Amino acid sequence: MAENTFRDQDVKGDKAERVHREVLHHGKLSDEEREIEKRLRRKIDIRIMPLVILVYLVNYIDRNNYAAARLQGLVTDLNLVGDQYQIGLSILFVGYILMQVPSNLLLNYAGRPSWYLGAFTIAWGLVSALTSQVKNFAGIVACRFILGVVEAPFFAGVLFYLSKWYTKEELAKRMAIFYSGSLISGAFGNLIAAGILNGLAGSMGMSAWQWLYIIEGALTVFIGILVALILPDFPDTWRAFSPEMKRVANRRLAIDAAEADVDDAGGMSQIKGMKLAFQDPKTYMLALAYMGITGAAGFQNFFPTLTKTLGYNEVISLLLVAPPYVFMVFYSFGHCYASDYLGNRFWFLTYPVFVSSIGFIVFMTTDSFGPRYFSFFLMNFVFAQNGTIYAWISNAIPRPPAKRAAALAFINSVGNSASIWTPFTYWPSSAPHYRPALGICIGLEILALACFVGMRLYLQHQNRQLARMEDTDQKLTDRDLRKLEKTAELEGVDVEAARMMQKGYRYML
Repeated sequence: MAENTFRDQDVKGDKAERVHREVLHHGKLSDEEREIEKRLRRKIDIRIMPLVILVYLVNYIDRNNYAAARLQGLVTDLNLVGDQYQIGLSILFVGYILMQVPSNLLLNYAGRPSWYLGAFTIAWGLVSALTSQVKNFAGIVACRFILGVVEAPFFAGVLFYLSKWYTKEELAKRMAIFYSGSLISGAFGNLIAAGILNGLAGSMGMSAWQWLYIIEGALTVFIGILVALILPDFPDTWRAFSPEMKRVANRRLAIDAAEADVDDAGGMSQIKGMKLAFQDPKTYMLALAYMGITGAAGFQNFFPTLTKTLGYNEVISLLLVAPPYVFMVFYSFGHCYASDYLGNRFWFLTYPVFVSSIGFIVFMTTDSFGPRYFSFFLMNFVFAQNGTIYAWISNAIPRPPAKRAAALAFINSVGNSASIWTPFTYWPSSAPHYRPALGICIGLEILALACFVGMRLYLQHQNRQLARMEDTDQKLTDRDLRKLEKTAELEGVDVEAARMMQKGYRYML
């Protein structure tokens, strides 16, 4: 069927010349289009990246202020005993996980990420502020669960959203910039907490932890309003783009994916997209790898508690959290830039496993200040993996968007499931070295490493399949032809030229 289609193509005049040009360049942008691409990429970076960084910053501040509040009197004021603090910590991720897949499918279906993400940002800011008024264990558990529900749409939603704007070569740097919001929050969230503890404790009859929730919740509401009003939705609907910019924005993503980045006519069934995601082995390997990384990074929920073991008071313990995070902000930029420049994900996910494991071992086996504090910098290499794996997820999960949205949400759900149970491994009786918890962190990093190896081998297998598909004698299925027709329509070329665009496409290893 496909061969007959190609045989019957009657290309004349300008159309023949354009097809020939596309075949020669395999779908590359022209010099004129590359100049347009530079301008549109600047517009995207200036408008989108500051906003998503700000939201991610307040997202992590709101999520992790619970750890800082522990040193500010929350446990005493709420009369928490036994493992009630850990239950309050982990319950957030129950709500968070339950909402992941439904939220991302709804985001893809709704098509208005600005309002969708903005509304939920405002919601979690309000929940965070109201947490200041809880009086007991039941109240903090309820607020933490609801906070997880309203935070769920953001993270996987933004990963999906960015993949609709950037190519695979651009993603890792942007993911590193995006993820810097969480690292900055780890540093400055605790600095804010230290300032509140030092200056507002007891003001208007409220404890320092209550002021922490009020101030940070109000800041989140303000940023959520900015997101709803300023964040563009998609290239096709952004008024700041000229028609030519919109065409190039869609074209470069189609070339990047070797097919059109759109769902089936009339909107792909979101359930169908979810089925496609669950049928792809890469979804499960990436989910387990991300769970290993997230579980190993769980020490961040106890970071102020770990620095407290160094023997200083609450304010200094909070201040000591900042330098390792600040270091990782800058290091992760270089790490992800190198990953993009070299076109490699595997090795940049692998070496941090060994560096962070050394950090865990040093903390578990030493008692003096110097080695133990240095170990925090090594442990933070877990966070260097995040920007890289986010980019690998978007690179490795094929289009269409409905499948990518479901896969991203599922991976994020499985990954964050580690945050439900890892808090219970930090037994008070295991202080000051917390050997059981940090030993589990090492085991989770090894699990992630095994998944990285599996992903690399599987992608190599798929790349060999793509190489075989470049044989022009290969017959196309009806499904292949429909994909090519969709890409051809978006590209303004015929099906033969769209097929030639497939040549040279490979998954990034």
